[in-house]
Amino acid sequence: MFIIQDDAQLKNIHNFDLNLLMTLHVLLEERSVTRTGERLGRTQSAVSNALKRLRDLIGDPLLVRTPEGLSPTPRAMDLAPRVAEIVRAARDCVTPPAAFDPATAEARFAIGAPDRFSLPVFLPLLEHMGRVAPGIVLNLRTTDRDYAIRLIEGDEIALAIGWFDATPPHLTRMLAFDDRFVCLCRRDHPLMQAGARPALDDILAWPHLVVSSTGDRRAAFDAVLARHGQTRQIAATMMSFTTVPELLMQTDMIGVFTHRTSDYFARRYPLASAPVPLEVAPIANHLIWHRRYDTDEAHAWLRGQILQACTAGDDGPVG
Repeated sequence: MFIIQDDAQLKNIHNFDLNLLMTLHVLLEERSVTRTGERLGRTQSAVSNALKRLRDLIGDPLLVRTPEGLSPTPRAMDLAPRVAEIVRAARDCVTPPAAFDPATAEARFAIGAPDRFSLPVFLPLLEHMGRVAPGIVLNLRTTDRDYAIRLIEGDEIALAIGWFDATPPHLTRMLAFDDRFVCLCRRDHPLMQAGARPALDDILAWPHLVVSSTGDRRAAFDAVLARHGQTRQIAATMMSFTTVPELLMQTDMIGVFTHRTSDYFARRYPLASAPVPLEVAPIANHLIWHRRYDTDEAHAWLRGQILQACTAGDDGPVG
């Protein structure tokens, strides 16, 4: 690796015309001023002038005339592979990358999200990705709002999805879907005897199961209740939804979760969901990422897949 040691070296590079290296590269390949000019679209005098400048700068004739054409000096032969490498690197820098093809792409992406997205959104997403993009690996990390933003800023995750009150200006956000609170409990729970739309007092009369990725004994619904001067009895707190169905089926506990998660469990277990009779604005779930990835093709493709998974899973409440 070439490392600039001091300001003098930096100044020398700054004053050096890198186009001269392209000229030298072609001269070494063609061994002819005429053919070099034709390849570069320059006159013979321009190529000759560039060669003169190179000789003065490097302190070596570089190429000398012979009956067979221009012949490189030992110094030029020594420079040839390094000059060729510089030219290739410069071409790579200005050449647009190949179009992104998910079927053949190989990449890894870390995504941050609350656990409530794991089953209703990421399970079908991972199944879909396995079919259309087998070389792309997703690493899912459980995050809350503040933690997700810190991980994005540290470039530890590519993007995050969830409920974000506000995001810094250097992060881009896009609405994924709106969510709402519903009550979830076993189908034969006494609460369900009150009908398909139990009253809030009836919901609050039972012990609640709370899921919080941070282990807190409060969740978003508690903040909503506080604004209405209400509280609930929290019987247990979990950090994931893994055992939620079994706990609800085997106890009198109820849970107030977002409808996407509740619907997922209600379809697969003997559980029932019912609206929470409380005036609450929809929970806006956003996809967020750092602005430096706005135009990245692979990143944009992944964002689109996540948004499709969010839309596909929104089938409304299940009772």
